[in-house]
Amino acid sequence: MDEDDAIEALENLGLSNYEAKVFTALQKLGTGTARDVHRTTDVPRSQVYGAAESLQDRGLVEVQQSKPIQYRPVSLEAAESHLRGEFERTQERAFDYLEAARQQRGDGDERREDIWTVHGRASIDGRIEQLLAEAEDRVLFALGEDADPVGETIADCLRKLAASGVTVNVVGDDDVAEQFADSGVAVQQLPIDHPHADDPVGRVVVVDGEMILLSVRDERDDPELDEETAIWSSRTGIAAVLIQLIDGGLGEALSV
Repeated sequence: MDEDDAIEALENLGLSNYEAKVFTALQKLGTGTARDVHRTTDVPRSQVYGAAESLQDRGLVEVQQSKPIQYRPVSLEAAESHLRGEFERTQERAFDYLEAARQQRGDGDERREDIWTVHGRASIDGRIEQLLAEAEDRVLFALGEDADPVGETIADCLRKLAASGVTVNVVGDDDVAEQFADSGVAVQQLPIDHPHADDPVGRVVVVDGEMILLSVRDERDDPELDEETAIWSSRTGIAAVLIQLIDGGLGEALSV
């Protein structure tokens, strides 16, 4: 990473272009005046004062009231802590607003659509967690052949549901059985000769016989580059049909 990359990264963390350049210049100088900063960077001297004052307000620069005024950056550890805190607070405010906007909209739009597509493991994990949060009666969670293990966050959700009285059935291998040992989660295995064992199925989630998520894996030569795409539907005719197909196609082990 060169200086331009570092300045761009600081901008991504919330600093203006001039603030990022002044802060970077002060790291080189240690202590300096507006003239020193101007000579080190392309920030106009008249703009150094405002940028330095803003950095002081952010807790990133100390100011010595001398003639001329001297500026000194805080330690990198302190700067990192301040910027991380600002970033997290900004993120929280943004997502608080987005959540409020979503609640005003309600779930009507999702219910009107028959089927939705989600791409990427993290996004799919999030959708599975949302579906599980609505479970009241029973849950089926099935892993395809050679699928990734059950993530601990989802596994914890399944354990808590089972402990609360929800019937939770998980279909997986011996490692999955060990993962849910000593919990209320029932683990079953597909027969070795199951006709769909070689399909690129990732995960199947059925909640209360009304909501379903089905993912498939796009296998690559490098396992780390494997991708996952899922479709999901909730309380729709499409969901009912898919659940029936899963029930009939995968047999008693996946009975919902």
